[in-house]
Amino acid sequence: MDVSWALGAALASGALVGLLLGVFGGGGSVLATPLLIYAVGVRDPHVAIGTSASAVAVNALAGLAVQARAGRVKWPCALVFAAAGLAGSLTGAHLAKQVDGQALLAGFAGVMALVGGSMLLPRRNVGDPSVRLDAGRVLKLAPIGLGTGLAAGFFGIGGGFLIAPGLMAATGMTLAHAAASSLVSVALFGAATSVSYAASGLVDWPVFGALVGGGAVGVLASGPVAGALSARAALAQRLFALMVIAVAAYVAFRAFT
Repeated sequence: MDVSWALGAALASGALVGLLLGVFGGGGSVLATPLLIYAVGVRDPHVAIGTSASAVAVNALAGLAVQARAGRVKWPCALVFAAAGLAGSLTGAHLAKQVDGQALLAGFAGVMALVGGSMLLPRRNVGDPSVRLDAGRVLKLAPIGLGTGLAAGFFGIGGGFLIAPGLMAATGMTLAHAAASSLVSVALFGAATSVSYAASGLVDWPVFGALVGGGAVGVLASGPVAGALSARAALAQRLFALMVIAVAAYVAFRAFT
């Protein structure tokens, strides 16, 4: 693997992931691992998962700052969800390291396809923009957060695309608020996963640096892009869902061949 090419590709990949994180919240992390493997050239899926988790956690914090300034983060709900999922993410990361890399990618592709398909389904309502945390929602947030954290740790931070749907299912908040609030969990789950993988020597630090640098540019660009897409949010989500399904098909093809 040519080092200069790999770092350049990682910089561009980081910019794309940072942009998608800022616009779609945790869902934007879904492309990080496939980009590292098929665009940057990281051969070990476990190294790709560990490196992408480390970089996405940093970029999620930058995206979270942008969303917080815009007032879109539902902090009480987001913090309960993230805290519940922390143990799950550590457990999932430990289990994933015991699984063959290609089998892990095949499972990742399947989950990607299911979630991409679910994003294409029509929604009955747009959600409640004034949702508040109460005892009933805590009882829903905790188990869903735990399960989502497990998926995020097992499949790498790409599993973070389950966070926004999980927040919506548990609280009834709007997609915009769920996307913004999901970044709390993306940062926490990504940090937990990266610590686990780094302890096993499964993080490529030069590629991590390039991803973070590119991600910072993408996050800065995401504010204006999100504003421009606000009137066409449904169309933007459908296009993103189709892209997720296409990438899932490619990952599955490569994993099985």
